Amino acid sequence: MSPYPSLYPTFHIPSPVFHFPLPASRIILTAMNEPAIQQPNAHNCFVCGVHNPMGLRLRFYDNGQDRVWSNLTVCKHHEGYPNVVHGGIIASILDEVAGRVTMIGNPIRFMMTATLEVKYRRPVPIEQELRAEGWLIQDRGRLAQVAGKLLLPDGALGAEMTATLATPPSTHGLNFGSVEELAALGWKVYAE
Repeated sequence: MSPYPSLYPTFHIPSPVFHFPLPASRIILTAMNEPAIQQPNAHNCFVCGVHNPMGLRLRFYDNGQDRVWSNLTVCKHHEGYPNVVHGGIIASILDEVAGRVTMIGNPIRFMMTATLEVKYRRPVPIEQELRAEGWLIQDRGRLAQVAGKLLLPDGALGAEMTATLATPPSTHGLNFGSVEELAALGWKVYAE
């Protein structure tokens, strides 16, 4: 039984953390009529910061269970070789995907990347629509293993990753008490 008002749908996600109600404004339907929940963004994060003029400004969505994704286009000022996304940018995108997977159902569950392995499979083009996806392999509470990929416009695999994430000690300042506390710092769902 959920302690939250019934007008907000809730999802049961196996995890040692508590879950938050989802306002209906955060739930959309994908082209395949599957529910997609928009995740929060930050003000200044390089990958998701909505106010970072040099950042990627990505929006992330999840299925409420175990998958997260972002449809994105990387601008020319993030290229490495001509017309190819810089490898460090690809790693940053996949690192963000890894962290986003562990936030499904709890937008204030911040985990830090302990290991990140990226395998670059093909050159990733700039200024074309790409798709980043991630999914949960195992969640043990304090540690989680995730995997993900970056897909090219034709659906081919551009890069893939596996990562281990860890809950930071409370002394590192990443443990926030409430959604409201984080919203005051700019961590919230922004209108598109």
